[in-house]
Amino acid sequence: MATTHAAPVDETALIEQRSIDYIPRAERHGKAWHQGTFWFASNAEIATLAVGLIGISLGLSLAWSLLAIVVGLAFGTLFMASHSVQGARLGLPQMIQTRPQFGFMGALWPQTIVLFLYVGFNVFNLLLAGSALNVLTGISTDVGIVLAAGAGLALSYGGYRWLHAVQRWGTAAFLICFGFFTIGMLVSVDIPDGPAKSGPFDLTAFLIVVFACASYVISEAPYVSDYSRYLRPSTSSRACFSWTYAGAALGGLWMIGLGAYLLAAFPEAAPAEVIKLGGDAIFDGFGTIALTLALLMLLPTVAANMYGGSLTAITMRDSVKRITPTRRLRLVGLVVVGACSTVLAIVSPDDFLTDYSNFLTILLYFMVPWTAVNLVDFYVIRNGDYAIAEIFKRNGVYGRWNWRGLVAYAIGLLVMVPFFSTPWYTGPVADAVDGADLSIFVGLPVAAILYWSFARRLDRGEEQRLARSNDDEAAIAAADRAEAVP
Repeated sequence: MATTHAAPVDETALIEQRSIDYIPRAERHGKAWHQGTFWFASNAEIATLAVGLIGISLGLSLAWSLLAIVVGLAFGTLFMASHSVQGARLGLPQMIQTRPQFGFMGALWPQTIVLFLYVGFNVFNLLLAGSALNVLTGISTDVGIVLAAGAGLALSYGGYRWLHAVQRWGTAAFLICFGFFTIGMLVSVDIPDGPAKSGPFDLTAFLIVVFACASYVISEAPYVSDYSRYLRPSTSSRACFSWTYAGAALGGLWMIGLGAYLLAAFPEAAPAEVIKLGGDAIFDGFGTIALTLALLMLLPTVAANMYGGSLTAITMRDSVKRITPTRRLRLVGLVVVGACSTVLAIVSPDDFLTDYSNFLTILLYFMVPWTAVNLVDFYVIRNGDYAIAEIFKRNGVYGRWNWRGLVAYAIGLLVMVPFFSTPWYTGPVADAVDGADLSIFVGLPVAAILYWSFARRLDRGEEQRLARSNDDEAAIAAADRAEAVP
């Protein structure tokens, strides 16, 4: 590892210069409440609204749909928000932090899953953006997809500061516009008689909504540290968790609940169309205003998927062959992730809601054991105390392969299989309870308990010695890498 003292990166630079580097203390900035506005705006957008359409489309009444939404978000956000503390404490992107639990090379497995997550989410985001542009302007959906992808790419290249700043303004705009929209909907639009208004309770549909909402926020877990890693290490862990939880849960609840209400009122409309119909029901032209803002708020989410996908792809490349993570390399990663998402969005099938629900379900299966292992390691086994520089070393103290995390993950995933409920496979336990999916309640505790039992007697003497001695080395390594920034 290099030992020369390069000049630190200029933290006031217009374009972010870091990528998967450790963020030195001198470059830390921001406040815990910024996590609240970031995650509120990230969840208060059209893709989140589409989650609310799932329960109504399955025949669940609005009241039962809203209850399922609250339960799913309250549960899933606990895990998502817990990752926020990691970024401020360690100054690292989220998926780099997977190396201590799975090993330098072993971490490639969860990183691969997460890269699919970023690309997959952006497929749906771009489809919604293209649809919104089609409704607003009449241009083809495919052209709208390309335009939205270009806007997301430009914003993601700006990086961390740009994304946070845009989401703070987005939160303020949403509260004004959609505050009026929501009140107007409740006053002006009635739910027509039918199943959506007074349908009976359906356990299977209820659990599908619970898992879709929990999956939505748990699947954001790989994002979280990417947007808290510049916070000062002195940032209160409680404040970081609380602001992240409040922002994500409230933004999600508002938009998912609004989506359920809109589809109950306009059962034949597509996700983008329901916003325009709902707004125009309040007064002519307001639907266009609301949909335009919803589209603008979707673009930072497109950018966030490109940003996180780029960091994950660079992390994976670094695992295979050591690289210098320059700003130019981050741009290459952004272009690759963005291009993949754009092409897949253009060629995707038309059955959006069904595909989206199934995608969230599959994501939940793969993310549950990862988040359990990662959080137990951080909060229980190591209490946030890591040898940062060792995370970047192929033959460092964390090793190439960590059987503890890999085995706990694999068993946690396997024990969920009998509880799976998908269009392609229904496990025997799920089949016995009319297709209700209970897998999350099995996978989380099994993976967590197994990893704790494997790691609780881990000899951390050398790691703790290195953690005390090489923090400066990590900062030097980050500064040295910055020399190559064009």
